[in-house]
Amino acid sequence: MPPLARRWGAALLIACVTCFMLFTSHRNLELARLNFSSSSSSSADAGPDSDWGSPPVSIRERLQKPPQYPVTKMRQLPTGPPSRLPTVQTTFGPESDNDRKVRLERQAAVKEAFLRCWSSYRTKAWMSDELEPVNGGRKDTFGGWGATLVDSLDTLWIMGLKDQFYEAVAAAANISFETTSRAEINVFETNIRYLGGFLAAYDLSGDKRLLQKAKEVGEVLYLAFDTPNRMPQTRWNFHDASRGERQVAHDAVLLAEIGSFSLEFIRLSMLTDDPKWFDAVQNIMEALQKQQQKTRLPGMWPVVVDARRMDFGRHNHYTLGAMADSLYEYLPKTHALVGGLLPMYADMYNAAMDTAIRYNLFRPMVPDQKDILMAGMVLVGSENGKRVTQLRPEGQHLACFTGGMLALGGKLVQNDTHIHKGEQLMDGCVWAYKSMPLGIMPEVFHVLPCDSIDHCPWDEEKWKLAVVEEAGWGLSENKENDLHKANRIINHKRLPQGFVSIPDARYILRPEAIESVFLLYRMTGRRDLPDSAWAMFQAIDSNTRTELANSALLDVTVKGGKPPMIHSMESFWLGETLKYFYLMFSEPDVINLDEFVFNTEAHPFKRLIP
Repeated sequence: MPPLARRWGAALLIACVTCFMLFTSHRNLELARLNFSSSSSSSADAGPDSDWGSPPVSIRERLQKPPQYPVTKMRQLPTGPPSRLPTVQTTFGPESDNDRKVRLERQAAVKEAFLRCWSSYRTKAWMSDELEPVNGGRKDTFGGWGATLVDSLDTLWIMGLKDQFYEAVAAAANISFETTSRAEINVFETNIRYLGGFLAAYDLSGDKRLLQKAKEVGEVLYLAFDTPNRMPQTRWNFHDASRGERQVAHDAVLLAEIGSFSLEFIRLSMLTDDPKWFDAVQNIMEALQKQQQKTRLPGMWPVVVDARRMDFGRHNHYTLGAMADSLYEYLPKTHALVGGLLPMYADMYNAAMDTAIRYNLFRPMVPDQKDILMAGMVLVGSENGKRVTQLRPEGQHLACFTGGMLALGGKLVQNDTHIHKGEQLMDGCVWAYKSMPLGIMPEVFHVLPCDSIDHCPWDEEKWKLAVVEEAGWGLSENKENDLHKANRIINHKRLPQGFVSIPDARYILRPEAIESVFLLYRMTGRRDLPDSAWAMFQAIDSNTRTELANSALLDVTVKGGKPPMIHSMESFWLGETLKYFYLMFSEPDVINLDEFVFNTEAHPFKRLIP
């Protein structure tokens, strides 16, 4: 591969991605942003896990004042009857008595795991953002507004836990989103967890208290868009906002954090008949669409963009995974949400996937020669005036959502290639789970891409030499010596066959793999997928279970004995991971994909259908 120009830029982003993988959890990307931020960024540079110890501040006065940068021409929600989009779910045949018995036993096991965690949260961390699953402590990581409570509302409803649901709704009704002691608010996380949680719980239950809370969250988030170009401050200084200080969008923001509002904001506008949230998100998406074919990798956008100058194509790293993921996920899902009344979302999805399939997807060399795919990072540079691309062949647990996204998008736009590649991507994540000693996929790993996507025989020697190169040892003229080095590295790093390196061996209770398995099962009916899902659940639950709940793991490469725990249980364990496992073993009409679409936090919104 020829050397890329501007290697310093590549090295910087790789370092940032490494920091992200090592020190952050689900979409908590502050360290990555800080490495790109200039002096014009917010003065509060701590991520959501920081504890400032500040007294609570309120933005009630700011909410009551007119915006500093009012919208001059408000976009209106589309009108007219929705289109009859292609069917997403497959038709399932009759279920045998034995299959039903097995399915219900598995579903009950998932529900039991949820109830253990919920009961511990209820007794030891009620109204806090998270339960500490080892010692029973509590912590506030996302505004201190009860993230686990709100994230779990629709899971409670789906599992039929109505008493617990209404108790939680009554508690949530008293949360004030106008006040927090946090110096900085992650607008993206607040949107997907809190706004998404309330909207989905309302769509399922019809309890109007939930719509009222959704509107309250929406009003607070809308303040972050009060900037000269109406681009949001994605890491919003709540204290500055409370003092009425003028805001500007940042010049280095993560693509996922600025591009993942369409589902929640449009659904809120649909339910309230107030177009301002629709207008806010369309301002972003229309700007992204305008520049989609003008980036360094036309069709996709880089992981870091300039919201202040509305420059969405300057940087040179492109991925479907961390830091960009949910922007791409929301394109076909928003198309489904609005019943095809906004054709731009399907157009943007098709253009992005044409590029991603060509450059980001690759087939890894694996021992059983299984025909699987993974989604890597692409670095774009120039040489002799011509564009040069370089693939970073990595697997990410976060990127496991891509299988479900491509299959769903393929169903909606009637593209069989997307559906097939979605299956291959999902199969790649299932392979990664099955290949690890605990049966759990790590956060990040590197593999060896095949020379041909159609023919990829296993070559153990080639794999071992790649392990040496990835370790930075360099190859010598003595192959036997190099193979000896490889064996030492493989043993020391506990690398299963096919894995070239595992730079981040954690498992933090992520949902993305089971998300795609669930979606592909609902869309294809593949009979092997329930067993794959059950093996995943058993491996996760048995290795992460504590006396109180379940905990993230530090290292899934260990062999024998319990892996070390990180002492964290983010709200998405109850809001996403266990929800998808439960739905995997539910009847197909429970959250039918032709009636609902999930946001990136697994909150189902009602689709607009004829």
